[in-house]
Amino acid sequence: MPSVKRLAGSRIYIHGSLIMAMGVFLAMFAGSCGKKEAPPPPPPPNVEVVNVVQKDVPIYGEWVGSLDGLVNATIRAQVTGYLIKQNYKEGDLVKKGQVLFEIDPRTFQAALDQARATLTQAEARHTTANANLVRIRPLAQKNAVSQKDLDDAVGAEETSRASAQAAKAAMDKAQLELDFTRITSPVDGIAGIAKAQIGNLVGPGSAEELTAVSTIDPIKCYVSLSEQEYLRAGERKASKAGKVPLELILSDGTTYPHKGAIAFADREVDVRTGTIRVAALFPNPQNLLRPGMFGRVRAKMEVRTGALVVPQRAVSDVQGKNLVAVVGAGNKITIKPVKVGEAYGQLRVIHEGLQTGEQVVAEGIQKVRDGLVVNPKPFGEGVPAQPEAAAKAEAHPQPEPKKR
Repeated sequence: MPSVKRLAGSRIYIHGSLIMAMGVFLAMFAGSCGKKEAPPPPPPPNVEVVNVVQKDVPIYGEWVGSLDGLVNATIRAQVTGYLIKQNYKEGDLVKKGQVLFEIDPRTFQAALDQARATLTQAEARHTTANANLVRIRPLAQKNAVSQKDLDDAVGAEETSRASAQAAKAAMDKAQLELDFTRITSPVDGIAGIAKAQIGNLVGPGSAEELTAVSTIDPIKCYVSLSEQEYLRAGERKASKAGKVPLELILSDGTTYPHKGAIAFADREVDVRTGTIRVAALFPNPQNLLRPGMFGRVRAKMEVRTGALVVPQRAVSDVQGKNLVAVVGAGNKITIKPVKVGEAYGQLRVIHEGLQTGEQVVAEGIQKVRDGLVVNPKPFGEGVPAQPEAAAKAEAHPQPEPKKR
């Protein structure tokens, strides 16, 4: 029996040792699983940088312009009658004096014939009265007739002469009204769409004109200048700097091939807007430009020498402030506010906030913040090369990296 007890006790001891060993093992395993190595810090973000450079920048002024004809003639009927003919093709170039419309002339021809007959009668009466006066005047000098007879003869001659003059004026008026039945163009230009149809009763009281003719070579372009711009233009004129050639950028983005020049300024400044209306003239030999078109008028006002420039994409607008990201010592980012100026192509003039030679972020600016360390690369890396750069790359290919 004692041996049986010893055997049971040894078994209990063995089982306890195993349980203790397994507990220690599980504790060590759990402890080893709870410890994790810290992840490595992320690499600095790649950004593309460009140097702040100085260059001579032409400063352009740009305004919205509206085109109008040099002369815009509204064609209306000057006599009342029925329209019987249209002698021009709408939209064609017409000459001064060319007949555009015809009104039924029969009424006016009859009035002219009547006025001509009345003139003939008046001239005949005047001839008779004048002959009578010629006979009586010598007789009156010899007292062969009374003074009353002489006065009656003089009065009759003057009355008949005035009647003849009135008849002549009536005939001229009738002739003029007959001529007005042939409606002509007063200028050379492009004739518009007819607003009256054949058979319409037209006249001076018509609410709508017959058509319009516009002289468009050269063509006028109106722009509105502020008072300050107008005064600067006056100073340039006073300094005899010469006329500034103007460019016209059409609504499709193309630049009109012919240069323009300022023609005149309006007599007053609009007190509501503080602007003055200025007219420029542009040659239009092919009649491409038409009244009513819009465009942008651009002029080179000056050349700013030694201006600091950066790519426009390097400047961020944050809550009304212009900011750039500058890469400083240790490739650390510093966000700087800047005062920007005019745009020049893809570049932007910087008035304050930067110095020549500083590096600014031009690509990847959305990934940076103040104090962040970055990995700067030259601007344009990874961007499709321009034709000049591509040609240079083909002429001087880079060696391939060696294989390990």
